[in-house]
Amino acid sequence: MTATSPLKKTVDSPFSSNNTASNMCGFTLMNNQVGAIVAEVMRHKDNVTITPLPSMIRVDATGRMDVVYAEIDEAAGEEEGWFNAAEFEESMSTHYGRMIHEDDRTIMFANPEDAAEYLDFDLVARN
Repeated sequence: MTATSPLKKTVDSPFSSNNTASNMCGFTLMNNQVGAIVAEVMRHKDNVTITPLPSMIRVDATGRMDVVYAEIDEAAGEEEGWFNAAEFEESMSTHYGRMIHEDDRTIMFANPEDAAEYLDFDLVARN
């Protein structure tokens, strides 16, 4: 004779995945002087959320996010041109979304279609 065990509750795995589009884009910065300045500038944008962590700073946005280099220059008290794509890439450790570097800013798009439209790029495959 075997005893029946009570029903076990199913718990969602913390390692599960969700394939639905989030409409989010973002990046992580080193938690240093430059990263803190970039995060502080981005904090004031309506669709951006900043999450400080011990060794990095997460910057997440809904839809589109523009990192305007002149805004970073001003916040750092530096001359125009101090912050640029190279400085941004050096401070950033990872990103998600579609990234476009321009002379005066880096633009992050959550959706590839929006980035393609911005670049006037046709996403339809042709023979």
